[in-house]
Amino acid sequence: MTTWYLNYDGKQVGPLDQQQAQLQAQQYPEGYCWRQGFSEWLPIVQVSELYSPSSQAQPQASPGVKSLAHEIDFKIFGEDMQFVEIELDPGESAVAEAGAMMYKSTTVQMSTVFGDGGGQATGGGFLEKLVGAGKRLVTGESLFTTVFTHSGSAGKAQVALAAPYPGTIIPAKLRDYGGRLICQKDSFLCAAKGVQIGIHFQKKILTGLFGGEGFIMQKLEGDGMVFLHAGGTIVERQLQAGEVLHVDTGCLVAHTGEVQFDLQQVGNIKSAVFGGEGLFFAQLTGPGHVWIQSLPFSRLAGRMHAIAPRSGGS
Repeated sequence: MTTWYLNYDGKQVGPLDQQQAQLQAQQYPEGYCWRQGFSEWLPIVQVSELYSPSSQAQPQASPGVKSLAHEIDFKIFGEDMQFVEIELDPGESAVAEAGAMMYKSTTVQMSTVFGDGGGQATGGGFLEKLVGAGKRLVTGESLFTTVFTHSGSAGKAQVALAAPYPGTIIPAKLRDYGGRLICQKDSFLCAAKGVQIGIHFQKKILTGLFGGEGFIMQKLEGDGMVFLHAGGTIVERQLQAGEVLHVDTGCLVAHTGEVQFDLQQVGNIKSAVFGGEGLFFAQLTGPGHVWIQSLPFSRLAGRMHAIAPRSGGS
């Protein structure tokens, strides 16, 4: 997979995959780009892989999703134990899971909010905040999130955020994916303030009974940047209309809103009992974009628990 980096007046954006880089280049062509194989940074408008003057159509957010999110810049550091550094202009904010902060500038003020911060972003009342907190509680997350705001009057400020276990950070602009992503309940790391964090229930009874990690998921809506965290190596797949992909339920990180999620039984009883893959696969039907992780934390934790020394019969 080709990895791109874009640069605007010294501000680096990336790493980005081919699709993300193309969308960014079409929307903001006045910059420079680089990928492996380039000897130097090249103007975006000179690179046909990214920029086509005749292609100006941009993906739009889903109807009814308001453009509320702050515009933030970012850099991702590391290879297999990554963290993201978010750069804020005065007045800009980012929302993150409690306990995700690594370091911050002195002008960045940190506040803990009830729910996902959506009420504070839109001026909602206590009931709206209570509903937001309830959604997070259902998905197994904390009732609170942390908002980082650049409270200075000039210059840039940074805040760095890291996940609680080794893995890869996935940057995604919701505007580029129809304004909605469905992700595993523990994969959300942080986002631009204004992104709405809700819950997504799989509707079919079979999925509800046997979907495991894929049953109750988080729903991210808006038009701003979100950052997801996943374990191991990340695979991205763009499914065509009608294309079907089987994925271990724990290995699915996220998918766009138009992807259909269902369950498919694993072969015969022998395969289900002795194959080690469980009773069902997640069946994903396109069109849409899918992110898959090679090492879900639940699998790693299970192996660690299996080899942990026992004492006192426990």
